Amino acid sequence: MLVGVPKEIKNHEYRVGLTPGAVREYVARGHRVIAETACGAGIGADDDAYRAAGAEVVDTAAEVFARADMIVKVKEPQPAEWAQLREGQLLYTYLHLAPDPDQTRGLLASGCTAIAYETVTDAQGGLPLLAPMSEVAGRLSIQASATALQKANGGRGVLLGGVPGVAAGRVVVIGGGVVGTNAAMMAVGLGAQVTILDRSIPRLRELDAMFGGRVTTRFSKTEALEEEVFSADAVIGAVLIPGAAAPKLVSRAMLSGMKPGSVLCDVAIDQGGCFETSKATTHAEPTYEVDGIVHYCVANMPGAVPVTSAHALNNATLPFGLALADNGIEALKESPHLMNGLNVHRGQITNRAVAEALEMDLRDGAAALAA
Repeated sequence: MLVGVPKEIKNHEYRVGLTPGAVREYVARGHRVIAETACGAGIGADDDAYRAAGAEVVDTAAEVFARADMIVKVKEPQPAEWAQLREGQLLYTYLHLAPDPDQTRGLLASGCTAIAYETVTDAQGGLPLLAPMSEVAGRLSIQASATALQKANGGRGVLLGGVPGVAAGRVVVIGGGVVGTNAAMMAVGLGAQVTILDRSIPRLRELDAMFGGRVTTRFSKTEALEEEVFSADAVIGAVLIPGAAAPKLVSRAMLSGMKPGSVLCDVAIDQGGCFETSKATTHAEPTYEVDGIVHYCVANMPGAVPVTSAHALNNATLPFGLALADNGIEALKESPHLMNGLNVHRGQITNRAVAEALEMDLRDGAAALAA
């Protein structure tokens, strides 16, 4: 199979779908790789590194899209990219379609087969291609919140770790999954006071044991959520319903009860955000203010640390990508985990959460492939 790697064009996105090391693995399996010039510049990998790995380097993304049987990316295709996709072509990348009807319509119109990293599963019921970026985003959320809390950036002027004789800042993490756990790890490491809210008692028990009493765990009822949000210096939104739009857990009305200059960091923004006042931002302008509360809602947080995140992502996506390159859509039929990643096939939505979020028709994935 001819596998294509275009350069990412989303605002301040420096990751790359295939690193030179991943290219070597595809080539070793007998596949060909075509890479757009400078696609790896953001991670310090030049064209010569791609050529040495066995890729053909071409001048334009248009040539990559026109020739490749499978496109491997990082972020969801932008309008100029989905217009270049075609029927029968495989697209393997993050999609986050539930809050994005325009992209969904673009993919449907293209006729391509789109596999979303964020809904591929594993034998344990986890999301193996989302997990590494969730780890990165969770850790970055604390760095971003600490920066946003600085007075010069519009924040309260609180140091999360405090100093002797002055109380540490309060961090509230909504959601105890991969993002929330990693956010809590970073916040605890800085010396902040940390509370994690979740609706799973077994998960709260796990977190309590994991942190050895260094965090407070609370069941996420409305009363508890309000109490914690109102007392927080930084709130991390870390909820996830696979493939679906994120629930709005912090309303605009609640902002009036928060400390002026406190920070809402919405890591769920790719799925529409879990705060009512959230709107996607970029690394160029990462924050904005609503009712005196600083919002950080960057939709591609791991793009800020592309060397770390691109390699972590490639480690996770490589086995599934090789299966797709080896067997095409037959790989979806053979693997229920890859089948769970199928979101769009030849003009049909095949993921239930996406179809329900966008109020569009759903086609069973196996039936769509068989047809």
